[in-house]
Amino acid sequence: MKKMIKDYIVLLIGLVISISIFYMFQTLALNKEFTMNNSIIGSIVFVFQIGSVLVAFITFFYIFYANSFLLSLRQKELGMYLVLGAKKSKISQLLFFETFIMGMISLVLGSVFGAILSNFVSKFLTKQLEISAEGYQAFYGPAFKITFIFFSVLFLLTSVVNVIRIALKTELDLIRTEEQTERIRMKGPATILLLLCSLLGLGVGYYFVLFVGIKGAGAIMLPLFTITIGTYLIFISFLPMIVNRLKKTRYLNEKKLNAFTFAQLQFRVSSLAKILGTVTMLIGLGVGAMAGGMSLQKNVILTAERMSGYDITIHDPEAEDYKAMEKMKIVDKKQYKYKVNNEAVYYLKEELLENPPLLFGKKETTHITEQLPSSSYRMFKGEEVDPSSSTLPLNWDKSMDSDFRSNISVYDRKPVYIVDEKRYEAIQGNEHTFFIAKVDNILRYKTELKEMDDRQIEKIAATINKPKEDVYLPTNYSDYESMLAFSKGTSFMGFFLGLAFLAMMASCLMFKILSGATKDIGRYEMLRKIGVRKELLIKSMYKELGIVFLFPAILGLIHVLVGMNVFTFVKFFVNPYVNIGLPICIFLIIYVVYYLITIQLYKGIVLPKKK
Repeated sequence: MKKMIKDYIVLLIGLVISISIFYMFQTLALNKEFTMNNSIIGSIVFVFQIGSVLVAFITFFYIFYANSFLLSLRQKELGMYLVLGAKKSKISQLLFFETFIMGMISLVLGSVFGAILSNFVSKFLTKQLEISAEGYQAFYGPAFKITFIFFSVLFLLTSVVNVIRIALKTELDLIRTEEQTERIRMKGPATILLLLCSLLGLGVGYYFVLFVGIKGAGAIMLPLFTITIGTYLIFISFLPMIVNRLKKTRYLNEKKLNAFTFAQLQFRVSSLAKILGTVTMLIGLGVGAMAGGMSLQKNVILTAERMSGYDITIHDPEAEDYKAMEKMKIVDKKQYKYKVNNEAVYYLKEELLENPPLLFGKKETTHITEQLPSSSYRMFKGEEVDPSSSTLPLNWDKSMDSDFRSNISVYDRKPVYIVDEKRYEAIQGNEHTFFIAKVDNILRYKTELKEMDDRQIEKIAATINKPKEDVYLPTNYSDYESMLAFSKGTSFMGFFLGLAFLAMMASCLMFKILSGATKDIGRYEMLRKIGVRKELLIKSMYKELGIVFLFPAILGLIHVLVGMNVFTFVKFFVNPYVNIGLPICIFLIIYVVYYLITIQLYKGIVLPKKK
């Protein structure tokens, strides 16, 4: 096991990252006192729960794949032990405990790093969301418990699977494992057919995403399926074609060690087809998760700048409200009177017709010109005290639903009506004032608008005898706050989820390349014996593995750039490509680091050591 310490360290790094991120999501999702003290966190707990499930899902496959890699490196060694007289039961027992102990070490390290990470992240998150950290515990018992149970079962399962795999193989199978290849051999017509199928799959998927549009969760299944199939097929067909073309290009092939490099690629690409397809999809998911989260946060701000409807909706404005509005640039304002009795709320129809509210659309602002011939109209659907009331025309209904919705909260869901002057005068009840206004940019007056909403909430809480925390006041500013909290939580989850995806993705590709490295030792030894300089061999490695790493990176980023168009059909997204450069840069840094690590580990395996 000592000689494989570098391989185990690489595996441990991937496991520690996934365990620490899983634990961190659990502390945010399970800290009941923290979520109860912060309604914003309580509203986005499901985001962290989804993140935990996704991290667990990808970690499940990562652990099995990584253990498969480590087992493949030791099969010849284990076969030799059996030939020398060791009992298979003892070998199985050794392998079981070795795998399980390594898993438990990563679990302890991951939990400790997760607690440390949670401590730093909680400070960042509470600052971003402008909430109190009261009740939050980085070292949280239930989170440790869930993390420990899940990963212990997972490591136990992988240990058992490793033992079963060894038990099913003979000594000869284990010793000759390095002589076995996974090459997919195809002739010209089959390659052309698969290439056409791959292009068709990618083309259909891209067409649906870019032109037809994804307008629901179910609509994404077809392009996801065709793009996935197209991705795998393109590595089975197109990449070998490119390598063969490079090999046949005399100018390139005869330059330095390119003949050897291209021959290595010819041997390698067909066996790597499946993992390259998987890596490409993981790049799309990882970078997409980061890009989507970061873009959402910026798009919420862009959405706030374009919010429809009136930004200020105040019942019975106070002097402080008028003073606050003096600091704002008011685009339009209206004021209406209404009466309230024990049964309902009543607005005066003639006043609304004389001075109707504006309809603020995304592209233009329009006046409501529809008439209201009936004597009574119900403003919202729900419980009624006047069955004879009519339904509002479309534009009036849009305006009421957007700008008058606070009436529902203020008067604890009493029915709201629009009645004519004769009926209004006959109603016995207290008369109030409803003031609405549109400002030039909601983000310029966040402090003032928040203070206005707080004053309204205090009055509502006192009127309906409820705690302030239980009162929801629907205004443009409260909508903006909710969207911003959700976007920050999603951005936070997307970043760490993408980080876990990318780290494990690059690890899988690295493990796959290194698992076949022992087969290349003889080739490199032969070149050294005929006088090829070590520097040229190292350059050949950089080229060969560089091409292997390059193709999934290119196709994966194309998937991301196309896939981000999905968000154009999501309500909060004005421009889904905002800040797209940052997650791509993070991916490239992680990817290049893993590429360089792979080169160093591969070099240590295939190049002869100095005696």
